[in-house]
Amino acid sequence: MRTADMTSDMKANMRSFTNSLSPSITNMIRMDHTSVLATFHQYEISSSPRTKKALVDTACMALEIHAQLEEEIFYPAMRAADTDGTVMEKSVPEHNEMRRLITKLRGMEATDPEYDQTFMELMRDVLHHVADEETTLLPDAERLLKDRLGELGMEMTKRRMQIAAPRAGEFASNTLRGLPASTMLMAAGAVLAGTYLFRRSNNTHH
Repeated sequence: MRTADMTSDMKANMRSFTNSLSPSITNMIRMDHTSVLATFHQYEISSSPRTKKALVDTACMALEIHAQLEEEIFYPAMRAADTDGTVMEKSVPEHNEMRRLITKLRGMEATDPEYDQTFMELMRDVLHHVADEETTLLPDAERLLKDRLGELGMEMTKRRMQIAAPRAGEFASNTLRGLPASTMLMAAGAVLAGTYLFRRSNNTHH
């Protein structure tokens, strides 16, 4: 067998192994969607300002990290795969609108008369964005990137840990300000799962 063929086979085997080891990037995106929607569903108009603020800050932090990961890793991979880009043309502007609302919420107190309305506006935008991604973009990705889903998932896991680490104090602050236990456990579980997968992949490669 020629050296070039052996190298190609080794790369294919490594890609197959990586795909089996890591959650796919599309499933990671779906898990992010599920997590932030669960936080939305716990927000109630009648909740205390302390709990509202904790839930809003948690949702906003999760959305910021999620948007950054998609823009750095997922969207470039999709563009390179020659998808028509229709959904992605809307995705970055939608991220920017979410960031605008997040900035607005961070400048408000939970007792502000417009606080609930602003968070509900953010929630509606996110629900629309999630529906577009889950009905069109993620199925496209699973068709166009089927040989790279695990590899990209591992890359996203590694980058998530890098982005989230400096914000650990922010998460702890939200918890202390009255984050409901179920949300706290969900967020903690996601972080622990990401850490486990990242360490497992590093140990495998060394």
